Amino acid sequence: MGSKPIVELADVRKVYFLGKTEVPAVRGVTFNIEKGDFISIAGPSGSGKTTILNLIGCVDTPTEGKVRIDGVETGGLGDRQITSIRHRMIGFIFQTFNLIPVLTVSENIEFPLLLDGGGRARGERREWIETLIEEVGLGQWRKHRPGELSGGQRQRVAIARALATRPRIVLADEPTANLDSATGQSIIQLMKKINREMETTFIFSTHDPTIVRIADHVINLHDGTVAHEERREANHAGAR
Repeated sequence: MGSKPIVELADVRKVYFLGKTEVPAVRGVTFNIEKGDFISIAGPSGSGKTTILNLIGCVDTPTEGKVRIDGVETGGLGDRQITSIRHRMIGFIFQTFNLIPVLTVSENIEFPLLLDGGGRARGERREWIETLIEEVGLGQWRKHRPGELSGGQRQRVAIARALATRPRIVLADEPTANLDSATGQSIIQLMKKINREMETTFIFSTHDPTIVRIADHVINLHDGTVAHEERREANHAGAR
């Protein structure tokens, strides 16, 4: 893979305050993520998974240590620069889907592209949205609204929406938690396919053993520290 990691965490600590009480969420975490990784950040509840995802996604800032996205340290950036990195570099997938109920499948996927003022020509934008709709297998549901879709279909919309801005990194917080096992499996296969075809880096916060099994890179957390890290050869066995 590329010579420069797309994500770097160097001795990162994150402390929250409950009144005057310090609550350490992440305690000195260091690891790198390469371009095209399909990485699982696993561990029990309270181990720091979501905090790390928020730090990588520039939703939060470290108390100590450095977070770099594509070589840029995020700690000293202003709001406008942070917003630019998030919009240009990062897509988000949530376990609760977070779709807009009054918009169709097509409109939900297009929505992130409208936030930058619709920078692309409308024709080009529509063509890309159609490509994504077909990629996630929702061609016949493009005019439906979220309330008319199953949980698995809604998560497919959320995946396509996360890819709309052509991000280099997709952060997925427990993306299969609200799905039955068969649907969750199909969603994982879809994300692995996109990871291979588009070379998009996928970073999961997850309890799902299926994601952990087929990940190329696994980081296990315990009490806010890295308990174990494993890199594997590009692991496509579980994605067939």
